[in-house]
Order: sequence, then structure tokens, then C-alpha cells
Amino acid sequence: MSSVFDADRPEQVRQLFEHHLDEGLHHGGQLAVYQGGELVIDEAGGVSAPDPESDDDPQPERTTAETRHLLFSCTKPYAAACLHHLVDTSDLRYDDRVVDHWPEFADSGTEKATVTVRHVLSHQAGLPVSPVDGEPDLWTDWDAVVEAIEEMDCAFTPGETAAYHALTFGFLVGELVRRCSGTPVGEYARRHVFDPLGMGRTSIGLPDDVPAADVATLAGFEPGERCRTSAAGLEGISNDDAAALFNRESIQRAVIPASTGVGTAREMGRFYACLANGGELDGTRLLSETVVDEATSLQVAVERDETMGVPRRYALGFERGGTPWDKYGTIGPRTVFGHGGLGSCVGWADPEADLAMAYVTNGVRDEYEHAARVNAMADAVRVAFG
Repeated sequence: MSSVFDADRPEQVRQLFEHHLDEGLHHGGQLAVYQGGELVIDEAGGVSAPDPESDDDPQPERTTAETRHLLFSCTKPYAAACLHHLVDTSDLRYDDRVVDHWPEFADSGTEKATVTVRHVLSHQAGLPVSPVDGEPDLWTDWDAVVEAIEEMDCAFTPGETAAYHALTFGFLVGELVRRCSGTPVGEYARRHVFDPLGMGRTSIGLPDDVPAADVATLAGFEPGERCRTSAAGLEGISNDDAAALFNRESIQRAVIPASTGVGTAREMGRFYACLANGGELDGTRLLSETVVDEATSLQVAVERDETMGVPRRYALGFERGGTPWDKYGTIGPRTVFGHGGLGSCVGWADPEADLAMAYVTNGVRDEYEHAARVNAMADAVRVAFG
């Protein structure tokens, strides 16, 4: 009988993927790995619509590489890419003040009026929590959220520190995209990010012409070991409640650029493979090398993020590796960049190795457990291909 030790290293990655399913870490998942712009791992398995009331469904819906998943905060880099594209193609600059493009954002002469695009993209704007963060019924009303943000005062001096903007990040970025381009962020992302890269099953908010049943059902898992808690815009909410909230069709269809990306691991991996290659993939240039270098460069490192309560290293719309709390593997270099999504998914790029990985699941787990799951996968990928 063969064992994991007899398999070649790519096969060991596949076996680890299957092991995670067998152990019940999630009901269904997808794994995509790109090296040198080529898709070298493309795995999918488990079920996409688990029924917690019954384990006896004779024909459960199987997860395939085409199954759409809710991406939580893995959406943020997609939204940020829209602003990066505008830096490449318009007069927008990272050190512009937000009020230069969005006059209602702040009153002249106030501390808030000093917030820059760079501050927004690196979680340094001082607006980590808005009055509507705990009101999910309002997240579907773009104008109401924008008005609430306009009425906010900064919680700290912009640029003084970093605090993860769990929901406000997306609305700030999205409104800047709309003000600078005249196009809503969901449509802008489709035209200038997803379509050029052939990401036809990825969107910010589920399109009206796609059935809700096409999105994998999220399932919450009780924490097996909790070493910390994190608000991240969902203070006090359990994994089950988070899954139930983001399973709501009204939430999935809403354009919430911090959390309602819908897509696949294969397409997320393709996005990161493009960035790992300096913004170009298969003859399509998404962003200039200059903008990619700036977008993925370290902007701020804090020993304790004011929202997350742990060390964080931020680029512009991405997180950088190099802390014990990142989710890009325990043996990755500090130059890795990417983003995770609430207890369920992660994507990253390693330009030095020209390597990219996306691991997407429908199981919402405690952050400690999620980190163990995705770090194990990232380490296996790096040993196999790095």
C-alpha cells in the first residue's frame, strides 16, 4: 500500500487537500496553485451545499473548480485593484487627499480632511468602524453607508497608526472609484480587473443573472481552541451567525467591496499569479510594474493593530507576510503579499518564487483554526513548488 511518503511533492499537496476534507475542517473547498503563470494545482472536493440537519443526503451537490464561493475579505484586493488601475490610467495619485475627489468626505481644515488615498488603502485613515458596521440591513444601501462615513470623525490621527477597516475599507475604496471614474466599483472591477484576466465567475456582489444556488453554502464551526478574539466588524458574532448572515441572498447580491466578492480559487489564484509576474499574465497587462511595486510595498507595520489586536504589516490593499499572525505559511518570505477572508479563505503571491496560491472553503472556522489549516497548505505548496 502506498503512503503519503511515497508520493511526489505535488501529489502530497493534493493528499493534504483531501485530508482536510476527510477530517471535516470544511464541507467543501478549492485549491489553486500557479507557478510561472501556469496552473499547476487545481483541486476541488467535498460538498457545496451542506445540510446541517441531515447527513444522509444521497446526492449532495459536489464542489467543483467552477463552484462560486463567498470570499469575505479576500474581496478587498479586488476593490483595491480598481484604484490601482485608476492610478495607472487617470490623474489619481496615492497621496491625493480623499476630499480632492470626494468633497463631502470631510470639512475643510479638519483632521479628517488630511486623509489620503494611501491612508485608505493601508488601513491608516482613522475610520475603522462606522455607525452602520453592526447594521447589516443597511449594508445594501450604498448611499446610506456613504452618508454615514461622511458624518464620521476620525478615531485617530490619519497616518498615526493602523487599524483594520473591516467594512469601511470597501466603502471608502468603492466611493473613491465611483467619484474618480463615474462607474460603480462592482462594474469597474468587472471591466478592468475580472474580464481582462478571464475571471468570468468572479464579481463583487452576486450578479442578478446568476442564481443564488450557484454559490456554495457557508457553514460555521464551533471553535476547537480559541487563543484570541477579534472584532473585525463582526463583534460578538459566532461562526454560525456569520455564516447565516453571509448566506443571505440580499447580502451576497449587495456590492460590499470589503466582503461580498464571489468567485473561485482558480480565478483568485490567477489574479495573484498576475501580480506575482509584475501585473502581466498571458499577454494581458492588468497593471504597470511600477504600480504593482507600489501597491504591494510595505506601508506600515504595527506591533498591535488597533482592530485585530495582533501585529500586522500592510501594503496598499494587501497584507504583507512576516508576522506570526499572517496566513501565507510559516516558511514564506516577508515579501509575500495577499489577503485572508473571515475564517474561510486566503490568497497570496510570492514574486521571488513566481508562485501564487488560493485556498477557498465554505467552512467558517475560528481564526486560530483557520490559520493552522491554510498555513499547513501554504507550507506544503512552498515545499512542492517554491
